[in-house]
Amino acid sequence: MSHEERIGGDVVVETLRALGARTVFGLPGQHALGLFEALRRAEDIRLISSRVENNLAFAADGYARTLLATEPDGPVPVTPLLVSTGPGALLALASLQEAAAASVPVLGISSQVPTDGLGGGRHGYLHELLDQRASFRDVVKSVHIARHGSQLPSALRDAWTSAATPPYGPAWVEIPQDVLLAPAPLPPITSVTARAATLDPLPELITEAAHLLGSATNPVILAGGGVVRSGAQHELRLLAERLRAPVLCTFGGKGAFGWHHPLSGQSWLEDWHSTEFLASADVLLVAGSGLGELSTNYHRFAPRGQLIQIEAEEGKLAANHAALGIHADVRPTLAALAEAVPAREPDGHAEAAVAALLDRVERRLTAQSLDLERRVLADVRTALPAGTPSYWDMTILGYWAWSAWNPDGAPLHTAQGAGGLGYGLPAAIGAAAATGGRVLAVSGDGGAMYGIAELANAVQHQLDVTWLIVDDGGYGILREYQSGAFGRTCATELARPDFVALGNAFGVPATLSSTDTLHTDLAAAQRTPGPNIVVLPAKLRMFAPTHPA
Repeated sequence: MSHEERIGGDVVVETLRALGARTVFGLPGQHALGLFEALRRAEDIRLISSRVENNLAFAADGYARTLLATEPDGPVPVTPLLVSTGPGALLALASLQEAAAASVPVLGISSQVPTDGLGGGRHGYLHELLDQRASFRDVVKSVHIARHGSQLPSALRDAWTSAATPPYGPAWVEIPQDVLLAPAPLPPITSVTARAATLDPLPELITEAAHLLGSATNPVILAGGGVVRSGAQHELRLLAERLRAPVLCTFGGKGAFGWHHPLSGQSWLEDWHSTEFLASADVLLVAGSGLGELSTNYHRFAPRGQLIQIEAEEGKLAANHAALGIHADVRPTLAALAEAVPAREPDGHAEAAVAALLDRVERRLTAQSLDLERRVLADVRTALPAGTPSYWDMTILGYWAWSAWNPDGAPLHTAQGAGGLGYGLPAAIGAAAATGGRVLAVSGDGGAMYGIAELANAVQHQLDVTWLIVDDGGYGILREYQSGAFGRTCATELARPDFVALGNAFGVPATLSSTDTLHTDLAAAQRTPGPNIVVLPAKLRMFAPTHPA
């Protein structure tokens, strides 16, 4: 075979280009050589690498989330993730669970053993699994396999369409090694397009929901991640202002509604005052949330009025609470409701109710002596230049950010969909690749060790990522959980490196900060080109949520 002869890998790359991909995330492997040879020859597609496949998938996730947030009216930013067979594919699986839980459009493409080895056991190929696809079926939206080069454009188009159809999410394609290396059976591919089906609401459901909302005396809206993913912030504000309805946001829905808007109850969803505020609505509109564990104060939420639920994932409709379920994308549904409901004159009642709610939350926090934690979070927030997005690991400061972070002008992205560790730095790397601007990653010392290898990746690609590591010597949130439940801990205390010295070993500037100098140090890091690290040694406490008497 000539080194310049088109092969199956070229058909893959040509199809991705035709579908709209200009950046792909990839880590090569033995069976995927055909893919990466094609990428080498593709001058107009950028390849962002990684050191470990799970971090690669988090980076693709961060890239897609960033474009969803910054370009809501653009095409759905389906983000290709290219990995090798067996161990490479399986290492990406936990991160794809996060993409699935958070509705992020990632297109996973994995090589496979040669076609004659599919099904396993006959040839003993390296990386061989009896059924690799079975490992992914219950995580991703759809699984596809191309057993011949002529099937590649259709398989990739179908997977791309699946990822881009509401609810967004990851799709998976497998391509055997011999198909990737074989001479291309097709001419150059330039015309493949993916047309994701729209998910519009049924008119009769809009009529009924508008009647319920228009007749309500105390309507309230709970905005979930679906509002953010569908870019429906404008439609949500129009509806809330027409109804004079308070809006609370789930952790995944942060940024769906203006933080300081007079109708904003913000996002203190682990606070019983907020839980009761939602439950007391005579009509509660839930937009783009499945009402899972975190959004319902660990399933203690018990609505006493009529519930209306807009949800693109059919299986979540009325799954946890009886509701008028509207199976539709959030954006067109909110737009239709905003047109259908009668406008109310402002009377100050809703604004006063929101102010009273936030006052109760404030008094509860003040009584817990949490000045240090609140100051640290405020210092991080105010150190960021306007528009700077942040990517948070599962760490105590991240848990604070779920509730307390003001996302206006500083979008917040977290791994609370599936809750896996290690999201912060690799997701920020993907985001920096998407925007070309400065981004912030936040990790604890435990989560930081999951992604430490990606410092080399940030250096290699010269990405503007500031990484804040809050070093408390262990898995801080698990320490709190175990102490609360059993009065003692097990396996939460960790040996860890000198993060400043380790950063310097990668050629990354690193600063040892303190709770007194954090704002200054972080602001300086934001002005420094390329990757850098700020290490904050601090033991922070989690706030205690209120519970029913």
